[in-house]
Amino acid sequence: DCERHAMDLNPDTRDSLEKNVTFHEQDCSQAWPLKSDSIDLIFTSNFFEHLPNKESLDKTVAHIKTALRPGGLLIALGPNISVLQGRYWDFWDHHVALSDQSLGELLEVHGLSIEKSISRFLPYNMVRVRKRPLFLVSLYLKCPLLWKFFGKQFLIVAQKTIS
Repeated sequence: DCERHAMDLNPDTRDSLEKNVTFHEQDCSQAWPLKSDSIDLIFTSNFFEHLPNKESLDKTVAHIKTALRPGGLLIALGPNISVLQGRYWDFWDHHVALSDQSLGELLEVHGLSIEKSISRFLPYNMVRVRKRPLFLVSLYLKCPLLWKFFGKQFLIVAQKTIS
């Protein structure tokens, strides 16, 4: 029975959300319309690399830290430039080059502690390929050995420290 929020610049996102989700149509690097220390969990998938520059990413992470309650978590997934090399730029709208190491460093600069960092987690491209049966995705997630061969995206779990 918790509040749920979504933030996106695309107004069409609202149409994809359940009715109990509050939608904020805005740039995430601008001041967030949320109370400080009010969010338990922020999840972002394949998002940070689409921000226009490092300054926007830095501001976004600052807002994440402000919004998270002490002990709150950020879970971030994204393509890992350190294992993709040139393929990272196969998407026109990738602007910020990130690895698990560089994003982890930025999160720590903002005072978030890295609880888990997996440099090779998901395959790079889950969009441009035919839809996979859910049981294959579930099987893949249960086999970390496969991640070493097919994983090209990082997973980072960071926590706002309790002071």
